[in-house]
Amino acid sequence: MDKPVLKDSMRLFEQLGRVKSRSMFGGFGVFVDDTMFALVVNDKLHMRANDELAEKFKQQGYQPYVYKKRGFPVVTKYFALPEACWDDPQAILHEAKMVLKIAQDERENQEQSKPERLKDLPNLRLATERMLKKAGINSVDQLHQKGALGAYKAIQQSHSTEVSLELLWALEGAIEGKHWSVIPHSRREELMKSLS
Repeated sequence: MDKPVLKDSMRLFEQLGRVKSRSMFGGFGVFVDDTMFALVVNDKLHMRANDELAEKFKQQGYQPYVYKKRGFPVVTKYFALPEACWDDPQAILHEAKMVLKIAQDERENQEQSKPERLKDLPNLRLATERMLKKAGINSVDQLHQKGALGAYKAIQQSHSTEVSLELLWALEGAIEGKHWSVIPHSRREELMKSLS
């Protein structure tokens, strides 16, 4: 399926660094050197915004991307650029440089302030924290030492009900500090092979 905005965006952003895309939020996340700063969905380019930039985007009439999760709408930090913006790709590139810098700074700050509680890691909730504690994993450090596979197996052994495979991806993402949906397919297959 032809996705001209994705192709055009990828080509334009090559000037910013090693650019790649991954399927997410019903569209494609655009990354430079492992930092996601843009999203292409419904053939529209969306730029990531912090609180200050979100206000500016709203004043310019840009709309945030909204997707459904378990039937509920989730408003993202990604704002759709109007099609008219493509009349001036250099203006998009200028905006992208600023947005990328903000996203990189946010990522760096998150890495410096590592969560102390399991539930504060990406993908994990209070229920997951309880499952991990029941399996004998009480801290973020213990989870890192055990690894996603070890933690998943420990949860399987300590729970009477079947544990979904999605939990394995969630644990891997929590350790890696990223959303489970961006865990590469090759890594998922590797984990699944190690399970059997």
